Amino acid sequence: MSVADNLAAVRTRIDDACRACDRNPGEVSLLPVSKTKPPSMVDEAYRAGYRLFGENKVQDALAKSELMDDDHPGLEWSIIGGLQTNKAKYVARFATEFQALDSLKIAHELDKRLQKEGRQLRVLVQVNSSAEPQKSGIAPEEAVDFARELAAFDSLDVRGLMTVALNSSDQRAVADCFDLVVATQEKLRQEAGDTSDWSELSMGMSGDLEIAIAHGSTQVRIGTDIFGTRDPVRTWRP
Repeated sequence: MSVADNLAAVRTRIDDACRACDRNPGEVSLLPVSKTKPPSMVDEAYRAGYRLFGENKVQDALAKSELMDDDHPGLEWSIIGGLQTNKAKYVARFATEFQALDSLKIAHELDKRLQKEGRQLRVLVQVNSSAEPQKSGIAPEEAVDFARELAAFDSLDVRGLMTVALNSSDQRAVADCFDLVVATQEKLRQEAGDTSDWSELSMGMSGDLEIAIAHGSTQVRIGTDIFGTRDPVRTWRP
């Protein structure tokens, strides 16, 4: 199947999942995650109508941006992986969105760089909903204090929350992760509502998108089911 066929199949899954829980399919967007895949595959998805693409690594997104942006009007990049402070200057230069914010140090560096660039950046706060120590993200109980601190950074347009749920065959345990993020969203709206409307919930990937949608996701991040198995290393060169 082509990338366009895979996108259509995933979109059908999303729509079916929405209907199964009485949600409007228009409430849930699809973020294709191209990761190690070549620009030619991003181009296929672009020609299928998609404009925003997720990348784990800043250097991969930057390389694709430099190769593709001029010939692909409206093409945008969302960084969904962790960020080191020395890479903030690149994100500030080209990215539209950063979904893995969990550090005030990173927030400060991004804001400083964005001000120099005269740009704003959409951001989502990453929540560690599974309490796994190897995963990034703030603890849910830290979310309100963290959100209040973010109000100082004028260049950051805070939109909502992102999480990576437990990788488990136990659907209830996976659902509990998503429910915890929704509860965090409600707490933020009650106690830090002046910092954002917290409307965006980026939850769900190829293996758990139906559960995520049933539990409130507004965006699913899909790589494997669109572009195929992730390559161990980048197989293309700028």
